[in-house]
Amino acid sequence: MVNAGKPVPGAAEVQTFPWIQTQFATNSQAVIALQTSQDNIHQGEAEVIILALELNADLLLMDERLGRALAANYGLNVTGLLGVLLQAKRNGLIGFIQPLMDELIEKADFRVDNQLYLTLLQSAGE
Repeated sequence: MVNAGKPVPGAAEVQTFPWIQTQFATNSQAVIALQTSQDNIHQGEAEVIILALELNADLLLMDERLGRALAANYGLNVTGLLGVLLQAKRNGLIGFIQPLMDELIEKADFRVDNQLYLTLLQSAGE
């Protein structure tokens, strides 16, 4: 979900690229039930979890810690943006993840725990 209150790098692209499709969960009652049964789960997180379940998705991209944990409890395979960067490095699509992580932190207010930052760099061989 893109925060409407603050410009986020890439937000315009997400809204305008023709290959990105918006889709909503069909079972709105399940979304409401999930949201109301869980503390601190926002509507967007509940909706994406239900949608992933409806689609039998192979992978769910989510960065919010509580949402990721809940999705994993439902048996969903979850990764975050940093996991995507690490996989891109391993696949030879990008050379380094550190400058990209630093840019996310500086320009997009992306929060990364110091230990996670170091662990990712180590995993990436940087």
